[in-house]
Amino acid sequence: MIRRTPRANTFVRIAVLVCAFASLSLIVRELNAQAALTVPAGLPDWAFNIPDKIQPTAVRPEGIVKAPGSAKEYDAATIAGNATPPDWFPDEHPAAPRSVRGDTGIAMACGSCHLMSGQGHPESADIAGMPAEYLIRQMAYYKAGTRKDDARMGPIARAASDDDVRQAAEYFAALKPTVWVKVIETATPPKTFIAAAGRHRQLHPDGGTEPIGRRILQIPADPFRTEIRDPHSGFIAYVPPGSIARGEALVKGGASGKTVQCAICHGEGLKGLGEVPRLAGLQPLYVARQLFDMRYGSSAGKAAALMKAVVTNLAEDDIIAISAYVASLPPQ
Repeated sequence: MIRRTPRANTFVRIAVLVCAFASLSLIVRELNAQAALTVPAGLPDWAFNIPDKIQPTAVRPEGIVKAPGSAKEYDAATIAGNATPPDWFPDEHPAAPRSVRGDTGIAMACGSCHLMSGQGHPESADIAGMPAEYLIRQMAYYKAGTRKDDARMGPIARAASDDDVRQAAEYFAALKPTVWVKVIETATPPKTFIAAAGRHRQLHPDGGTEPIGRRILQIPADPFRTEIRDPHSGFIAYVPPGSIARGEALVKGGASGKTVQCAICHGEGLKGLGEVPRLAGLQPLYVARQLFDMRYGSSAGKAAALMKAVVTNLAEDDIIAISAYVASLPPQ
């Protein structure tokens, strides 16, 4: 229930959620918009999740929190940063190395963005089950600046030791990905906004719908569980009608005179081949962003150079369709 209580001529919105598995409060606050972010050249704003200038309400976990089915509990403030990610289900993965779980001297633990399951959120890559040598190579690209991300991955790669990188890569390579995104085709998805906290798109509190246009709109299935980094709570992605079939036609042999043929490198069912990573089941927003990056040169390296030749002639609608199709495939 949401109550509005007058206080100094303003309204404070308070939402209280009582759960059988936890005693906690969620305070839904009016948020001030963060400083404006810029969109890298060639990237549409929907792929970058820039927080709306006018923020309605957003869920903020506070106090002691729990995830459904987990015996663990954490202080929300402790796990909100990037140094100490919560490990809700430690029995579901091998022992995590210090670079993943966090430790003394680790300011950015891998598990904070990619989750302990490796599947991450839309702003980070799904690296569960990816080949270890592929992950090590990507970190080398970030470290050298060949693959550009000066805001996050570049500094992380430069600060990490070779041992930490290899241990993290081997940990994530040993994980088995699950279905993480439900792809829904619709011309009129629910109305959404991008929250400043976490830069996640969420349902707008006013309700209603909006035209999908030429976009992929990806939202948490449960915003609270996403905020506490629950690896059992994934995402819903809304895409334009016909996207999955169009993407399949492009990926499997070309449509409208265009040929992509992803399976040649990424294997049958796009589940990966040797050191080439899987595409199946990846988050569509992330896939689209990477395709735009390759097209405009901010993602480089030998493989990216080969991909640039493939994606150069793809229209924005093609990238949306391919991203929707690969996201709809089972990851295993």
